[in-house]
Amino acid sequence: MSNQGFKLDQKIDQKISFMEDAQATGEVAQVYDAWRAKSGRQNMPGILKCFSHRPDFLREVISFSDTVHFSEGHLTRRTKEAIASWVSWLNRCPY
Repeated sequence: MSNQGFKLDQKIDQKISFMEDAQATGEVAQVYDAWRAKSGRQNMPGILKCFSHRPDFLREVISFSDTVHFSEGHLTRRTKEAIASWVSWLNRCPY
């Protein structure tokens, strides 16, 4: 595989508008705060922020993601995390 011409710190044009962590107020801020408290991470990932215009749906996406990605099943959570990390690296997306 080659990553010719691609830098991880490369600026990418944003196609979907979303609410940044510092701009979040009301229900969006509540959802962001709950996710940060549960995950232990400082900032909401962009993949979740793209649902910031529908905080009710964002809650459902987070719940679904927790069930699918972070529960035991045919694959252990450790294996799922490893796959997610690898796919994120392939997509040049921080995980």
